Amino acid sequence: MHAAKDTTELTVEAWLAQREWHPFDFQREAWAHIAAGRSGLLHASTGSGKTYAVWLGVLQALLDSLPRSKSAPLSVIWLTPMRALAADTARALQTPLQELAPAWTLGLRTGDTPSGERAKQDRRMPTVLITTPESLTLLISREKCAEELSSVRYVIADEWHELLGNKRGVQTQLALARLCAFNPKLVTWGLSATLSNKEHSAQVLCRQSAKKASKFTEKSVNQTVIVQGKQVKDLRIDTLIPDKPGNYSWAGHLGARMLEPVVKEIESSGTTLVFTNTRSQAEIWYQLILEAKPEWAGLIALHHGSLDKEVRDWVEQGLKAGRLLAVVATSSLDLGVDFLPVERVLQIGSAKGVARLIQRAGRSGHAPGRTSRITLVPTNTLELIEAAAARRAAQAGQIESRASPYKPLDVLVQHIVTVALGGGFTADALYEEVRSAFAYQDLSREEFNWALAFCERGGDSLAAYPDYHRIKPDENGIYRVPDRAVARRHRLNIGTIVSDAAMQVKYQTGQRIGTIEESFIARLKKGDCFTFAGRILELIRVNDMTAYVKRAEKNKASVPSWQGGKMPLSSELADNVVSLLAEASDGYFHEPEMQAAEPMLATQMRLSRMPRPGSLLIESYTSKEGHHLYIYPFAGRNVHLGLASLLAYRLALDEPATFSLSVNDYGFELLSATACDMSKLQDQSLFASKDLLQDVLASLNSSELAQRRFREIARIAGLIFTGYPGAAKSNKQLQASSGLFFEVFKKYDERNMLLVQAQQEVLSQELNIEQLQSTLQAMQKNRLDWVQLSHPSPLSLPLMVERLREKLSTEKLADRLDRILRDAEKI
Repeated sequence: MHAAKDTTELTVEAWLAQREWHPFDFQREAWAHIAAGRSGLLHASTGSGKTYAVWLGVLQALLDSLPRSKSAPLSVIWLTPMRALAADTARALQTPLQELAPAWTLGLRTGDTPSGERAKQDRRMPTVLITTPESLTLLISREKCAEELSSVRYVIADEWHELLGNKRGVQTQLALARLCAFNPKLVTWGLSATLSNKEHSAQVLCRQSAKKASKFTEKSVNQTVIVQGKQVKDLRIDTLIPDKPGNYSWAGHLGARMLEPVVKEIESSGTTLVFTNTRSQAEIWYQLILEAKPEWAGLIALHHGSLDKEVRDWVEQGLKAGRLLAVVATSSLDLGVDFLPVERVLQIGSAKGVARLIQRAGRSGHAPGRTSRITLVPTNTLELIEAAAARRAAQAGQIESRASPYKPLDVLVQHIVTVALGGGFTADALYEEVRSAFAYQDLSREEFNWALAFCERGGDSLAAYPDYHRIKPDENGIYRVPDRAVARRHRLNIGTIVSDAAMQVKYQTGQRIGTIEESFIARLKKGDCFTFAGRILELIRVNDMTAYVKRAEKNKASVPSWQGGKMPLSSELADNVVSLLAEASDGYFHEPEMQAAEPMLATQMRLSRMPRPGSLLIESYTSKEGHHLYIYPFAGRNVHLGLASLLAYRLALDEPATFSLSVNDYGFELLSATACDMSKLQDQSLFASKDLLQDVLASLNSSELAQRRFREIARIAGLIFTGYPGAAKSNKQLQASSGLFFEVFKKYDERNMLLVQAQQEVLSQELNIEQLQSTLQAMQKNRLDWVQLSHPSPLSLPLMVERLREKLSTEKLADRLDRILRDAEKI
């Protein structure tokens, strides 16, 4: 019998062979590119082996160049967008590392990392560091960062699609540019399962590596490559069909009726993940399931980002061990987390996007060869159609594209101070370095000099205030941060995630439960009850940004609402919805969801018409409230908000009128007390793109929108300090501070580029001006299908309900809906 071969001599291939694991072709392809020193993007199905496709290639390259019997310097940084994913990734990377190079180490560094572990890393960095963009930026802000990080050879951006389209992705680009300055041969790889514009995604991530490497290596080495996973994963998407969904639909009207079917699905399956789109919805569904099955206490759990780390860790470990029957979760468990026991995923409500649907489906059957299954749970009849559209889009590979933000100067200002802290810089060198990042490739020297001057003396209006003189050049022209207090405040403020001020939630004993947004707690008074962390809690007192609570004896409680509650329907999903509606109008009901929705669709066709590609459905209706106009562009709620405001403004130019607005993903409502001249709508001149920007800004309170956007910019740029640990500032204080800066800049520094950025972000992000313009152009070309309603249609009723919810109590709204439904039966 032969003695087992010492694993310290094994190659990665031999290590896999010992386990009788056989690499896929795409994994071998990735290994070959990594061995050749190329950067790239790996795009493969969730659970098909992406992590090992890159990690084992990197590990083999290190084994070929470093002695595995000795400790090795920090060589690999693995970037993750989420803390939960960091812990799971560490477990995946640790096994081959420990067996093939036992002297090498792996560590985590995120916001959850204990101070003792951080101190240990400060004395000696691990060979492999799993971290977040924020924690990496903090490392770059250290005085000796060049010494500590120059040994880094590889950076892997896991779940790159989650970072690509936002400011965290820009922060990552700038951090990579810095690491490339330390090591021009840096190799960068991105991992994703849900990208449609792969070329753009790869270019954004790897531009720095290719640009720097071209000066030091052969052209063939620095090419950015895209590896497409060949392992096609079996994906099953189905829908929990409600019994008799009805002739009408509005937000949430099927929710309670779906509880019993959801409970039955959980009972008949193995471990199940129940995804919701918001934290408040997760709290509600956790309570509903527990009330229906009280014997499941301890077998079901709740998971979202506001819960304490210990709670989240307990839930994640329970999932991995198969101890939990079900977990109700938000996007906190969306990404790449490996829970092998999970057999089923339920999605409450529409996923609103194809990428999100595929990502969540991948939490089940998370291993090569296993089927991933997601079951959609509609909360209204229209979501049955969205479910069928989502499956059709997913099967066709119609995934939403993501694009990098363009030259956000608030992130640049923060980065300039960070680099000044991290050993300092000269202006010329940093300018070239920043321009190697994709987001800043068109940054002019004038814009860079403005940002530099803003960091140095606060711009034209803050020059008299020393707190805003954050950097200063020495006699050699090297910019540094001379003030320790400024340095400390900056490090505490690093990051681009901006949300409402968070309050700690604790029991009277001091036990921490989690965090909740201050704006919600501010609406409560002593004795009020609210649902949080799956419990009904009673507010006792608020002190120093902490809400002290106790378990409530009452059964009724309000549910916290968090920012970002409503996600717009993606254009890919909307296009498929319209196609399905057109098929239904032609009598085709192929999908089971469409068959279930047939009574509602038949009612729509009886009272009105069905939306079709190439046509624009407009419905008008007169009631005691006034004159209703319903328009259905199917462009998503954000675009519809801009369109509704724009058209109301243009209609009122010729004859003064006041409109009430209501929007959803399918269309919008304009309600006026008096009839308006609709000739410009009839000839479609109302949809003209001429003077669009001017009219959009005039139709909205653009100054208020820009001021609200400026709050985020001011915090990222370091103008506003959110407070020291244990002494956080309230949201009112932060808003007052940002408002003061906004007014001062408007009055004394009109050319302040952060003001310009606020205006641009309002247009590009909140109003999505490009999509708004393209939607207007389509509306002008499309044929008008105009219907005068004698009764609200199934498409118009949800818009009516959206508006009435703000005016009527739940009971009065229910009475109103009962009358509408009874009247509809008589027609």
